[in-house]
Amino acid sequence: MPRIQEIIHKFEEGEWTWTLKALVGLLLAVTLTAWYDFNEYQNFKSAEAMETAQLARNLARGEGFTTKCIRPLTIALVEQHQGPASRIGRKPHPDLNTPPVYPVLLAGLMKVLPLNYDITARYWRYQPEVLIALFNQGLFFLTIGLTALLARRLFDPSVALVTAIVLLGCDLLWRFSVSGLSTCLLLLILVSLLWVLVWLDQGAQDGQRKTGWFVGLGILAGVLIGLGALTRYAFGWLLLPVLGYFVAFLGGRRWIVGIATVLTFLALLTPWMARNYMLSGTPFGVPGYAVHQDTLPYPEARLERTLRPDLSKIEGRDYFRKIVSNAGDVVSNEVPRLGGGSWVTAFFMAGLFLRYRSAVLGRLRLFLIAALLVLIAVQAAGRTHLTADSPTINSENLMVLLVPPVFMFGTALFFVLLEQLRPAILEIRYLVIVGFIALASSPLVFTLMPPRSYPITYPPYLPPWIQESARYLRDDEMMMSDMPWAVAWYGDRNCIWTTLDTSRSFFTIHDEHKLVSALYLTPLTTDARFLTQILQSPDYEWSRFAAEVLTRTNLPTQFPLRHARKKYTPDQLLLCDRPRWQEGLR
Repeated sequence: MPRIQEIIHKFEEGEWTWTLKALVGLLLAVTLTAWYDFNEYQNFKSAEAMETAQLARNLARGEGFTTKCIRPLTIALVEQHQGPASRIGRKPHPDLNTPPVYPVLLAGLMKVLPLNYDITARYWRYQPEVLIALFNQGLFFLTIGLTALLARRLFDPSVALVTAIVLLGCDLLWRFSVSGLSTCLLLLILVSLLWVLVWLDQGAQDGQRKTGWFVGLGILAGVLIGLGALTRYAFGWLLLPVLGYFVAFLGGRRWIVGIATVLTFLALLTPWMARNYMLSGTPFGVPGYAVHQDTLPYPEARLERTLRPDLSKIEGRDYFRKIVSNAGDVVSNEVPRLGGGSWVTAFFMAGLFLRYRSAVLGRLRLFLIAALLVLIAVQAAGRTHLTADSPTINSENLMVLLVPPVFMFGTALFFVLLEQLRPAILEIRYLVIVGFIALASSPLVFTLMPPRSYPITYPPYLPPWIQESARYLRDDEMMMSDMPWAVAWYGDRNCIWTTLDTSRSFFTIHDEHKLVSALYLTPLTTDARFLTQILQSPDYEWSRFAAEVLTRTNLPTQFPLRHARKKYTPDQLLLCDRPRWQEGLR
């Protein structure tokens, strides 16, 4: 048996050193996760997260890519392409909003784990959301580990260790990890793509690899970009800087690698685009209309709530105005705060003027700059009401995807400057490094300090009331609400987004598609501004409707839902076709 001294030596300086470091890092990650989730966890407040989660639940039940969160826009698209037989009253409504990879992963998670979708009277945290958050935090830790290994390969162990720590201390990434969005998965895919680029670059410089090796990595790059695009369509635009990287730096093998990447990417993406086209006549569904949203004729969510959209109203100058205005906002506000305003981003920006001795580092940095420019343009063109609803934590925030490599290069510059200082005492060097980490992690430190965050994000989301109001309906009945994603997720009922008007569009759905058995309005509608929205905006007819009902108990004569649940007033309004609360929950 080895002696105690030998075992200690192996842990301190021998082959077991990495094991000890890994255990310490794992313990730190688990402790920080428990602390963060206990103090800062909140139920989902992103509409996209709830919509994706309910889609994943449908998949786990074997119902296919069907959704209970229904938009007037998707009703129009499906009916125009397939005819009246496709109306929502006759078969389940296909999902046209969410790419498939992330919901499939969540569906697998839901099949394996014992999830409880019922909300108890003593509600504090929704168990399925907690488990989804833990899953995303696992992806977050894998991204940190993969980034640290990349930093070790490109720089040295010190840069790798500090990069891992500052990523672990990034408040913005922790907020995304509990949001329910697919961002953590995309971070992992992007860092994996950077690994492929580094392997290709170093293989081209070595000159000892065969063509098949390069083709294999080209296929892997196509798989990663394809999976990223099938997680979030905007990620597919990174194919452009990847191909530019191949053309600029892979020499004679640039074309065969590029062709392999493009063909693999198209092979993954085309079947899903064909599915969408067969259902709706559009290759990307609702996200394909993002460029039309938030223009002058269709501000905020008007396009998605329109039963018969007319895109001819949008002129070329409307697109130009949107892109220029949003690009200016991204460049002036979001790029400088990339990483949540971390000081590490400032080091990365300063490092753009630094010349590296390693050609691989210089080329990888050029790729990041090209990717940043592409993502700025895509984010500006595709910005919708989702950014206004949640300015930072949303799927349209593409800048966050570059945080891991940006932090890696920023940390590397810090060590370059530290070497220039040449501290005479080793302890001073360690003190400076600790100060850098503390400064980079200060937003998270202040977040974790008292007081604790309230776990329920009300207004507008109050899961017990949402589930209660939805379960007055049977599974085959339909509700209309200003938050259909929340009704679909918490209440597990079909719910259509409130139409733009309270008369013609409402009755078109009610009479021609499926009876609306209940109307559920929340502070998203009832808390509208009185002058600029309730009185003046054409998009707030339901706010005027709610004001009439709540203040004057005045319902339109022909409106079919005439029974109000007084428990929810005055900030919420539930109208039903009969007093269903007397019948109990279903």
